[in-house]
Formats: sequence, structure tokens, C-alpha cells
Amino acid sequence: MSLIVMKFGGSSVGDAERIQRVAKRIVKRKREGHQCVVVVSAMGDTTDELIDLSKQIYNGAPPAREMDMLLSTGEQISVALLSMAIQSNDEKAISFTGWQAGMLTEAVHGKARITNIQPVRVMDALASEHVVIVAGFQGMTADGEITTLGRGGSDTTAVALAAAIRADVCEIYTDVDGVYSTDPRVVKTARKLNEISYDEMLELANLGAAVLHPRAVEYAKHNQVSLMVRSSFNENEGTHVKEEASMEQGVVVRGIAFDKNVARISIIAVPEKPGQLATVFSSLAKAQIDVDIIVQSGVQSGLADFSFTVSLSDVDKAMDVLKKIHAQVGYKEATSQVNLVKVSIVGAGMVSNPGVAATMFETISQLGISINMVSTSEIKMSCVIDGSRLTEVVRALHTAYGLDSEQQAFVGGPSERR
Repeated sequence: MSLIVMKFGGSSVGDAERIQRVAKRIVKRKREGHQCVVVVSAMGDTTDELIDLSKQIYNGAPPAREMDMLLSTGEQISVALLSMAIQSNDEKAISFTGWQAGMLTEAVHGKARITNIQPVRVMDALASEHVVIVAGFQGMTADGEITTLGRGGSDTTAVALAAAIRADVCEIYTDVDGVYSTDPRVVKTARKLNEISYDEMLELANLGAAVLHPRAVEYAKHNQVSLMVRSSFNENEGTHVKEEASMEQGVVVRGIAFDKNVARISIIAVPEKPGQLATVFSSLAKAQIDVDIIVQSGVQSGLADFSFTVSLSDVDKAMDVLKKIHAQVGYKEATSQVNLVKVSIVGAGMVSNPGVAATMFETISQLGISINMVSTSEIKMSCVIDGSRLTEVVRALHTAYGLDSEQQAFVGGPSERR
């Protein structure tokens, strides 16, 4: 008998029929002799609908505390209905909110991080042969305030809970068969990967691949939680996410990710003196704004220009921060651009293979597309480009790196090592 954490996303429990189907799948695992803890997201578009409802009620940005109170109800509906569905199949089940399951978080509304898990009630319920259903995406502070973990937080709930109860595996069920070389809706010939390393998956998740939440992968790596990404709509084998994935012969690039949630902010004519960048980015950090790619141009006449990327949702807030520090920094102007996307290649084999960067630049150049910003690490390279050209760039890169189904793998070139 093994202990399994199973996580089902919103599309998997989008209506009563799908909830019944998920319940039957869980019951089957239970009757095979496994102990099952299930983490569930809100049904379908429930979270979006609640956000829209709040906008109808409150003019401006709603109070963060009350938004957490509101959004946490979506998962509570899912866990209660799923528990009922399992019980209707003659199996014992019990539903818990995040705080009932012992999820303790920092005191940050909307993007809280889990600080500790005390799964006493979960373990007690397992001991009495219940299937335990836990609401994802939510927790509670030390002083009893309800918090949410941000978009995709149910993945993090599942992995953190799997680590806390020492589960044998954490299975993430979604609407695709596993992790693909890129989004199969964009590239029909995308390959499903049998396995992928934590590091590669973390890069893909951070760079826009929506199949797993980055914090969940980070937590899995830190706690050595065995992850399996599978479809909730069939019994196909999924993708195993683990410490080291075996390298396919010749495969240098494992996957291509893209992120449409990108905006570039440029600060023009900043006086060159110590502490300028520290002032800008510490101010952004205090406002809880994540900054990604940063590029600074050369200094001319004691003035420098630099640009950085943020998420689209943070553009207005970031521009407000810059206005507040204008007198302190003394820049000439600050501008924003939103019609951009970030396209990235990822692969653990990139560091030891030549020609990877040249192939990316040449492929994009041959399409007549300019590259606005570039960022690299040992296992990834990202380019920010015009958003209207996304599909053709992803398809061209997918072919260039030998990722199309049945295609010969990319083996690198002789002229460059990165």
C-alpha cells in the first residue's frame, strides 16, 4: 500500500459530471489498496467569476484581505462536492479547508507562501480509512487570517502536503497527458516527455509553461517529492518530474516555453552614480513587484538607459513606483510597452553543446523579427519579441531544435559554445 497525493485542477472538476468521473478514479485507487489525499482547485472559471463579481462591487483594487476571503470559497465548493461524490460510491471521505488541513502561511494576502504544515487532522482521517479531500490555494496565518497562495497555488498545496505527510508520489492531474516539448495547441507535432528534471521543469514553469506552478516544482525539488503529471481524462502514462532525467540521445533542448504576460519598462537618461539601480529595484520589491530581465545600455555623457520586464498585471503599479522615486533617481522619462512575449528554450544539455544560441538568433532573424531583450542561464535562453509573431517563432524554433515528433534531434553547431 502506498500513500498518494492526487491534485485535480479546475478543468478536471469543472461540472458535476467531471466531479463524478474524478471521484470514480479516486475510488479505484483507494480500492487498489492506496491511501489517498486529494487536493482540488476551484471548479472551472469560478475564481475568474469571483474576481469579476468583486469588480462590480468595489471601485478600484478591492481590499486584499476580503479578496482572500472571497476567493477561498471556490475551493471549498469543490472539496465538499467531491467528498459527496466519493461517499456516494460507498467510500469514506472527508473534506478540509486549507487551514483545517494545517496549512500555515506568511501574512501576505494574495501571494502567501507556506511556512509550515501541521497535518494532524489529515493523518487522523487517513488512519480511519478516509479519502482526505483538501482545498488547494489557501491557508491561514499564525493569527488566524485566511490567505491565498496566488494563481496555481493548488499545485503548491499538493506538493507541500506530499512532503509533509511523506507521500510516495504526488500526482498532478490536468487536461493534458503530461509535460510536452511545447504547448501542443500551438505546435501539433509537440512531443510528450516521459521524464524531465526538476531544474528543467522549474525553468519551463517560470518561463510560461502552465502545466505546473513554479513554486510547486521548487518545493518538490527542495523536498525530493516525486511528481507525476497525468491527464484526468485518460489512463495514459504521464511525465515523471525528478532529480535527474535521462538524456535522450542528441537532445540538447528539452522544451520551448512562452509567456504572454510580459511588459517592458524603460527608464531613460538616468544619471550615472552609485545606488541608482538599488533605489529603483528595492522600491519595486517593496511594492511586491517581481522583475525579470534587466538590460542596461552604455553610459553617454554621464547618463544611462535601462529596461526591465514585469508581468502585465504589475505595469501600472510599477509605473506608479517610478513616479514616486523620480526626484530621487532623476531620470528623464519612464515608458512602458505591453505588446510583447517572451519565448524561451530550456535544456540541461545546453551548457555543454555549441551552437544553441546561434540557432535561436538565426531562426528568429530568418523570420524578419527583431529581438528586444535577451536573458540566459546555464539551461535556458529567453528572447523578448513582438507579441504578434509568437506562433510562427515557437513553431520555427521547435523545428530548428529537432523537437517535432519523429524528427531528428538538434545536435548543436561547431562555431559557438554558451
